[in-house]
Amino acid sequence: MSKPRQTVNSKEREKAQNKKKKEKQKKKEERKASGKSSADDMIAYVDEHGNITSTPPDPTKREKIKAEDIPLGVPSREDDDLDKERIGIVTYFDNSKGYGFIKDRETQESIFTHINNHLDPIGERDTVTYRVEQGLKGMNAVDVKKHK
Repeated sequence: MSKPRQTVNSKEREKAQNKKKKEKQKKKEERKASGKSSADDMIAYVDEHGNITSTPPDPTKREKIKAEDIPLGVPSREDDDLDKERIGIVTYFDNSKGYGFIKDRETQESIFTHINNHLDPIGERDTVTYRVEQGLKGMNAVDVKKHK
C-alpha cells in the first residue's frame, strides 16, 4: 500500500501544530525552573476600598456586619414619591390615537400618558405637571395639565 499524499496545507498545519507543542513544552520547563507555582501568581485580593491587590487583607481592619442590616431584593418605591406632583415635557403625543409620552424633568424617565387622564389639552413640547400611578405595564401619568 502506498502512503497517502500530503498536501501543502496539511504540511503547514502539521508544522504549526509541532511549533505550538514545542512552545508549550518550553514554557512548561521555564515555569518549573523558576520555582514559582502558577496558582500563587493568579490569586488576587480586594482591599477595603475595592481595589485589587496582591497582598491579603489585614484581619484587624475587618468590620462586623449584622445579617439583618443587609437589604435583600429591590427596594420598593415610596408612596410619597408617587403622590407628589411632577413637571415634565411632552416628547411625543398622537391626538388621533390619544396617547403619548412625557419626559420627567428630574429623572429623565419616559412616562406613558393617555388622553383620558388629561385635565387640559396638550401637544408635543408642552411643559406639563402630572402625578404618577402604577399601571399594568409601567408608570402612567395622571391628572396631566399644562404648567403655568
